[in-house]
Amino acid sequence: MSDGRLSKSVALNWRGPLLAAGIFAAVFAILLLMAHQNESKTSDMGSSLREDPYGASLLFDSYRRAGYQVKRGQDEDSLSDQDASRTTAFFIGGYSPYDWTTSNEKFQTGAKFRGRLENFLARGGRVVLVEPRLELKSESQGWEVSNKWGRTEQERSSPRALPDLRTMPADSETMYLAADTPSLRTDVQWTVLYRGSMGGDAEADTSARVYMAMRRAANGELIAASQESFLLNETIKTHPNPVLLDFLAGGRSVIWVDETLHGLHQDQGVLWLVQRYRLQAALLLFWATLLVLLWSMSGDLVRSPAHNPSAEIVRHGEAAGVAARRLLQRSVAKDRVVAECWEQFRRCWPHDAHAISASPLWSARLRAALTQPPLDGYKELRQLIAERRASAKGLAHVDRDAQ
Repeated sequence: MSDGRLSKSVALNWRGPLLAAGIFAAVFAILLLMAHQNESKTSDMGSSLREDPYGASLLFDSYRRAGYQVKRGQDEDSLSDQDASRTTAFFIGGYSPYDWTTSNEKFQTGAKFRGRLENFLARGGRVVLVEPRLELKSESQGWEVSNKWGRTEQERSSPRALPDLRTMPADSETMYLAADTPSLRTDVQWTVLYRGSMGGDAEADTSARVYMAMRRAANGELIAASQESFLLNETIKTHPNPVLLDFLAGGRSVIWVDETLHGLHQDQGVLWLVQRYRLQAALLLFWATLLVLLWSMSGDLVRSPAHNPSAEIVRHGEAAGVAARRLLQRSVAKDRVVAECWEQFRRCWPHDAHAISASPLWSARLRAALTQPPLDGYKELRQLIAERRASAKGLAHVDRDAQ
């Protein structure tokens, strides 16, 4: 039943958008919970997701505040998607327990990891390899990274490494070492960045242990550090070293850190496909289509009809008997029901009421209807009104045809 109050307005429904928003919120909450549960299982020391003293979250928060774009790699193939000429990749400790192969009946570990490094360096990338747990050697590019253990008592008493000012900026700070820190095995291809301090001139002492070095590797650059404690949250808080951190970035705008070494892997499901093949736009289009579909299913987006005083008011789904019973519920005497209906009609549509009363045939039927019981009289009035309106419409058609 339309009363014309929404004339020339759009009848909007809210059930579709609300349902679509609810589905999206539920799915998004589940995905966030899954991601949180996945990250909470990361326990290896040096993870960029850990905020305790043994994590490296402060390091990458510092890079982000300095204007770098920080990305956390949770997929072993995501490094191949990065622009190597603009990216510095950090690999902080750890190793993947699934990275092993057999060759000539010999057990080999780190083959996939070495292949990722070789591919990234061949494309011109810069790699910062911190405290590698495996002995890595690239036959094709001619580089090798490994640690050696064992320090003298004099070296243990001086837990510092001094920058080699021939390769490091002039205002570089001292690197603080953890207890029993290993050193690097280097050759002439490596450029020393930090040497051990034993009370003398570390630059002049060629036998001093090397804790950080750099070399060219294929088309890129490889930096190796023998320990990771200088990048952890506790050290960043107490002994910040911004010059060293800026030097490690090498002027590149993107910082990429590998989290698969710390046990964080993104399963190759829907989210992996979206991120791997850059389907974010398609996902947004899917949600927009779903919203429109639910909107259309929940109701029609139509204009309300204009109010027409001469239109017949009909309660859809209600028979004449039901409408008559509604009238009987009012405080009107039973023998006055039909007369009350006719009086209401005469007030609303006086022209139609006058035409019925003036017609000899209709007036006789009207008088008979007013004396009948409520239900029969109501049906007769309804029939009279319908005939009157059909007659009026027919006269209107005749007038238009004559013009």
